[in-house]
Amino acid sequence: MHASENYTSSSMYHEPLQQMEAYCLPQYQTLNHQLYYIDGGHGTTNFSNPISSELYCTLESSSGIESLTVYNSTSTVNFTPNGSPISWQDSHSYPPDQYHNNHSPDNTYISSMSGSCITNDLSSFKHKLRELESVMFGPDSDNIDDSYDTVIKDGANFVSPEVEIWRQAMMGNCSKNLKNVLIGCAKAVADTDLHMAQWLMDELRQMVSVSGEPIQRLGAYMLEGLVARLYSTGSSIYKSLRCKEPESAELLSYMHILYEVCPYFKFGYMSANGAIAEAMKHEDRVHIIDFQISQGCQWITLIRAFAARPGGPPHIRITGIDDSTSAYARGGGLHIVGKRLSKLARHFKVPFEFHAAAMSGCDVQLHKLGVRPGEVLAVNFAFMLHHMPDESVSIENHRDMLLRLVKSLSPKVVTLVEQESNTNTAAFFPRFLETLDYYTAMFESIDVTLPREHKERINVEQHCLARDLVNIIACEGVERVERHEVLGKWRSRFAMAGFSPYPLSSLVNCTIKKLLDNYSDRYGLEERDGALYLGWMNRDLVTSSAWK
Repeated sequence: MHASENYTSSSMYHEPLQQMEAYCLPQYQTLNHQLYYIDGGHGTTNFSNPISSELYCTLESSSGIESLTVYNSTSTVNFTPNGSPISWQDSHSYPPDQYHNNHSPDNTYISSMSGSCITNDLSSFKHKLRELESVMFGPDSDNIDDSYDTVIKDGANFVSPEVEIWRQAMMGNCSKNLKNVLIGCAKAVADTDLHMAQWLMDELRQMVSVSGEPIQRLGAYMLEGLVARLYSTGSSIYKSLRCKEPESAELLSYMHILYEVCPYFKFGYMSANGAIAEAMKHEDRVHIIDFQISQGCQWITLIRAFAARPGGPPHIRITGIDDSTSAYARGGGLHIVGKRLSKLARHFKVPFEFHAAAMSGCDVQLHKLGVRPGEVLAVNFAFMLHHMPDESVSIENHRDMLLRLVKSLSPKVVTLVEQESNTNTAAFFPRFLETLDYYTAMFESIDVTLPREHKERINVEQHCLARDLVNIIACEGVERVERHEVLGKWRSRFAMAGFSPYPLSSLVNCTIKKLLDNYSDRYGLEERDGALYLGWMNRDLVTSSAWK
């Protein structure tokens, strides 16, 4: 093993993140200080706050129903969520009203959402109900009631013979299996069988629970998406949730909890950093273009590793690209990321520059990337490219256009981290089935770490995951911005743009395996054709690959 490999393995991945967070994350009030794994796995830390006795009020999202239901979070509850959601992408967020008017919702790719409202003041429920109704449906929510009346022309109590047959089949054969009822409801929506869909939605409202089994929690959000799709309110619900965010520090804390309790982000960042470190081990001037820098946390371990490189660190310049709407989660613009990373680099005596480029991936222009002669280039696509519209959405095909632009820069390495899911061009019903399968594994993996009735787990799932679900299920065309592809499709796109694979080294594989030792043994790592696949049980969830 070369000395350069030794420095990578010894210093890149095993530096405790907590020691470095002051350089990356803004200070916020810690919601919980401990984590633990409740499945008896390898973890030794604990997320065991006392279960909150606060009341959760949620707005029924189905048209024609405007009622407030109060749930005690210490028990399993029936729940129809008011929408939600992120991306899953690392630290995406949606801005408050002051940002809302300045940025097109069509170019908003961040995953956050507005979920339950929490209060101990019973006298405020009516006021909060009207607030939530306005957020969910906008000032013209009465129109949704009209659309419901149009759909159910013969009265709310009308039951068609087909519905009665389905009812008997469901009760007799499915035994109220939640997954089967969800699939049946999605099929009814796909077939525009309005009576059947409405009846099955009524059944689902009695089965889902925000604090229940993983499938019950997931079902609550998938039901939200089905209702929004059926009544053609998906886009308005998805957009209106932007203006009902938690405070930025609170939202960031939810993202950080998800980052810690599941290995998905760490897997992606560490494997990408390993590929970059390997490619740049003999270079003196390194330029990294990060197409979704978010908080900049990915680069903490890489700066630390370069600081320990035999012969001294290279000069590092990072161009951070991010849609300006992410400023809400950061508490400010990209200059905040630059200050934190510069402070970190000074601490480790690494020559460093930061170049901020506040723009969306669709707006990238060559002159804005700040490419200089004499610098060796690395490009990072971590949980970002699936937000770029492709040929199925727009004739511009920004997805492939961006890859061709990056290839024209002649980078030494390009890293790709994406969710392993096929939701881009699939029709609604197969897309629903894929989403159900994918997020079932995701919610199950969260379940082994965070107690089911823990208030912060509810907030993490609502504000960091569920909004993506609503978008995938309820929206179409340019409004559907969550468009994942499997690695096989990405391989084709990269090949068409002129790239060839840059196989990840065995050192990266070994390092990720050590990372997974800290998590449940139900996570699995597999190397195929030079790429890494991280999965839960038998389901691949995230892939990491490199290109040149």
